[in-house]
Amino acid sequence: MSKPAAPRNQEIDTAKAVPKRKPGPPRKQAPRSPRQVSRKIAPAPLISSFRRKLLMIALEVLGLVITAVSTIIFLLGYSANWFSGTSFFGSLLPFAIGVLGLILIVTGFLIGWWKLRKWLQDSASIWLPVISIGLALIIGLFVIQDEFTLAFGSFRTLVGGKQEAGRVTLAHQVYAAYRRYKSGQLQRLVNRSLEYNPAIEEAAEAYDIDPNLLQGIAAAESSFLPRDSADGGRGLFQITMVPKAIMNQVSRHLDVDKPSLLNSRHNAFIAAATLKYYLQEMKNDLFLGLLAYNIGPANGGLRFIMQQYGATDFVTIQPYLQVLPRDYPIRVLSYSLAFRIWRKEGKLLAYEEGNNAVRIQRIGIPGL
Repeated sequence: MSKPAAPRNQEIDTAKAVPKRKPGPPRKQAPRSPRQVSRKIAPAPLISSFRRKLLMIALEVLGLVITAVSTIIFLLGYSANWFSGTSFFGSLLPFAIGVLGLILIVTGFLIGWWKLRKWLQDSASIWLPVISIGLALIIGLFVIQDEFTLAFGSFRTLVGGKQEAGRVTLAHQVYAAYRRYKSGQLQRLVNRSLEYNPAIEEAAEAYDIDPNLLQGIAAAESSFLPRDSADGGRGLFQITMVPKAIMNQVSRHLDVDKPSLLNSRHNAFIAAATLKYYLQEMKNDLFLGLLAYNIGPANGGLRFIMQQYGATDFVTIQPYLQVLPRDYPIRVLSYSLAFRIWRKEGKLLAYEEGNNAVRIQRIGIPGL
């Protein structure tokens, strides 16, 4: 028997109960924020771990570099002083063997460190930068000792060659000049300078010059007793002939129409500008710059005199300055050294007492 057909109106009711959805445009997903994208690309813990690892490596390398450079400077400087001379078998060959030994020591150290690194990385990587920085700190404590200062001076002479040897010779002339001064004489200069130091420091800052250098010039020129001299010098720095361009420059700095040589502040600015001018002319050679400052434009200036005699530096020009002040730079720098010692130590040190010689050499000559 055939099944009876469903009523028509029931089919209509079913169709109404489940209506068909009309086709339409696809739904757009909400855009993801950059923060969500970055989190998906590189999680924050991964970035933090990478930065921490990079910091550990940087500290490790820094400590090793400081340790290696300081050790090489000391060993080369000490051995250069020990094997100084021109004998092949007595000096040159032993020094060459010493350099070869140093290379082998450094190579062995690097191999040992690499093995230590591989071993420590498996257990605790934090020990690598800790040990490296610890070695650097130990070397740093040694660097402040007098032995390292002497070795560093020998290392500079070794690397600098003829130029450095000449600088060392002139530096010891400055130390010898300082040694000859009486402490009472230097103390009087220091006491007199107190009144003029603010103006000197202001001028030094304006022209990027060490204020101790300007103090040394004032001490050599007027002993901090501003006055007119027989050769026409005036004021604190005994200013005589100054190029017009320098005076115009000082006028702009001071914001005045014409600087007064009788005004100590103006006088200091003129001296600083003049010294800066001659230092640039002498390619920042301090000794030649001071000598040019003292000679001024007389006789065509120092540059003309050097060209006339074929001199190239302070050492080679000295024999031709029989009637000119050859010792002027030495006097200025010895006074400058006294002011620097006073500033750093709070007192003047006697060069020959105890270990003051090395201590003063560590303090250094202003400008050098």
